[in-house]
Amino acid sequence: MIFGTRFFGQGMEDGGPGDEENEHVLALFTILKNLNAFCIADYFPWLRRKIDFDGYEKIIRAAIEGVRKYHDPLIDERILTCNDGTRTQEKYVLDILIKHEKPKHTPKDIKAQILELMIATVDNPSNAVEWVMGEMMSEPSILKRAVEELDNVVGCNRLVEESEIPQLNYIKACIKESFRLHPIAPFNVPHVSVKNTVVAGYFIPKGCHVLLSRVGMGRNPDMWKDPMRFDPYQHLGEEGKQVVLTDNELKMLSFSTGKRGCPGVILGSTITMMLLERMIQGFTWELPYNEPTIKFVENHEDLLLAKPLLAIAKPRLPRYLYPKI
Repeated sequence: MIFGTRFFGQGMEDGGPGDEENEHVLALFTILKNLNAFCIADYFPWLRRKIDFDGYEKIIRAAIEGVRKYHDPLIDERILTCNDGTRTQEKYVLDILIKHEKPKHTPKDIKAQILELMIATVDNPSNAVEWVMGEMMSEPSILKRAVEELDNVVGCNRLVEESEIPQLNYIKACIKESFRLHPIAPFNVPHVSVKNTVVAGYFIPKGCHVLLSRVGMGRNPDMWKDPMRFDPYQHLGEEGKQVVLTDNELKMLSFSTGKRGCPGVILGSTITMMLLERMIQGFTWELPYNEPTIKFVENHEDLLLAKPLLAIAKPRLPRYLYPKI
């Protein structure tokens, strides 16, 4: 979606990722894993590049260089082809960033934006869908209603399209509930206050590093009834009212809101919704006979499922709707 290529370099013979792609993804996850780590140089910038007490500077810099090794040559090449007139279409995210005029982005700006987009999209959709699929299979009535909604809106003779997302309100509620109960990270990206301010009755001095707990908000018993129970209905509200995946009321934290909210909220929610909708529409799902229950246990180092979800998928649509392998 960003570069217009499925993998970096040459993939494997079966069309899967090769060594270059694996190295790229590993570097992205290394950045994510250490993004919120306590680094003393964040508070004493003059230490940066001098004394790396905790080692995080070295880890992050190496990971960023690993990502940029694949990004930067493609970006530089695309900028040349766009500027000399060889490439005129604006089909991918990179093309749009290059062609954008007000303001005009420098190559440095574009490279930073591409890196941020990669970090923001590599794990959120898959994490939300894995958790929600597990919750649905452990509560068959939820999965049944989601399937019925798809069948009523789309039917079984074609695949669901992006334009139909607004009509699939119940499935959106399931995704939002997954964001609430099973966030990808325990905290938001760190922010620094630029002036003394008061937020929700709390005084925040200028220069403070502000971290919001996704878990603390999404599982707050003062805000949510039975907060540890997966319940999509609490997001539906009045009949006919659209479920919004942003956090306008700040009762939870997924995409955030305001001018510091996630700029990729539409892209991120669309990717997540389409992934879940196609999986539910295209297959019936059941647990393996030797694992009749799902253990909803989080990893020690992050909030991912400690043990990857295993499920048996059986096609439920006409054969011609499935790509030939």
